Amino acid sequence: MALSGSIVLALIFFALSINPLEARGPFDRLSRKPPQRTAAGGICASSVRIHGYKCEEHDVVTQDGYILNMQRIPEGRAGAGDMSKRQPVLIQHGILVDGMSWLLNPADQNLPLILADQGFDVWMGNTRGTRFSRRHKYLSPNQPAFWNWTWDELVSYDLPAMFDHIHGLTGQKIHYLGHSLGTLIGFASFSEKGLVDKLKSAAMLCPIAYLSHMTTVLGDIAARSFLAEATAIIGVAEFNPKSGLVGNFIKIICRQAGIDCYDLVSVITGKNCCLNASTIDLFLANEPQSTSTKNMIHLSQTVRDKVLRKYNYGTSDRNMKHYGQPFPPAYNISAIPHDLPLFFSYGGLDSLADVNDVRFLIDQFKFHDVDKIEVQFVKEYAHADFIMGVTAKDVVYNQVATFFKREA
Repeated sequence: MALSGSIVLALIFFALSINPLEARGPFDRLSRKPPQRTAAGGICASSVRIHGYKCEEHDVVTQDGYILNMQRIPEGRAGAGDMSKRQPVLIQHGILVDGMSWLLNPADQNLPLILADQGFDVWMGNTRGTRFSRRHKYLSPNQPAFWNWTWDELVSYDLPAMFDHIHGLTGQKIHYLGHSLGTLIGFASFSEKGLVDKLKSAAMLCPIAYLSHMTTVLGDIAARSFLAEATAIIGVAEFNPKSGLVGNFIKIICRQAGIDCYDLVSVITGKNCCLNASTIDLFLANEPQSTSTKNMIHLSQTVRDKVLRKYNYGTSDRNMKHYGQPFPPAYNISAIPHDLPLFFSYGGLDSLADVNDVRFLIDQFKFHDVDKIEVQFVKEYAHADFIMGVTAKDVVYNQVATFFKREA
């Protein structure tokens, strides 16, 4: 089902007439529940040290001036051992969340803590615009210029800043683990080979690069009906799903499409098999996070155009100004070095990383060294199971740790 341009424009004016505080819909479900643990005091204090692990807060500055927050868990709960033998792992979150999303279950079910206990030096990244990375050397989040970026800038600036910081402190190559958008920016970055000299291996959970078969109805309608573009037209630079105009848009689209959006986790990610209700409540107390409207436009272009390429500025003249050619350059995933160790894990019920799209993505690696690629398919898993599933330790995380150790 698709919404016409005229309907979207009508929704804009209707949304503007609604009090944002009365239109939070599913994001307001926690108002009647007991207080939930949040990361108000920082992710280390709220979600790592409380379990008995050491944790350090780090700030890194990108070349374009954004100040990004990172967490480091340098050792397991039992202690460090020989730190020189602890290889660094960078864990990168997906769209509209931050590093807190990895730490919502009990300690023995959380991926960063599991890897720390398995002997790794664990780092978590938080991309620009998320709650602890809303800083810039010269700009304020209240200025539209602060939000003038897409995932192209995560590829060009955020990941390099994180890699340089980790490599500078440890002197070691880095294992990378991405989920959802974290895989997309990894693929794009590694295809341009700027980070591969610092990269030891990559594990990609719910890998996305192609979104042609995405079955999440809300996301598909939003992408194909130019929701993000419509938001940009009326000057909303920050895409914040929790409140204001964007929250109203989501509520209205749910109504127009006949979707029950009370449980947005399932509506967006698919029918997850293995989430606790308490974990979902904690997730909704902390997420979603803001991103830029321009970033959502770029993702919408990826859905509609069925091509993985840089941001399309809309006209050949504007593209010529930015790229020196009338169309945005494509990312060539097949250019990723064929000897880079890769691990893929994807689910049969995932509405975002659809099985057909993931298999098409994996097919781009058909010339990859056969002993350097490993693929895991989890039939009963959807998108959120890979970060919050109570069975993920046994089903996925132990396999990830084994992969990293094998590629040591």
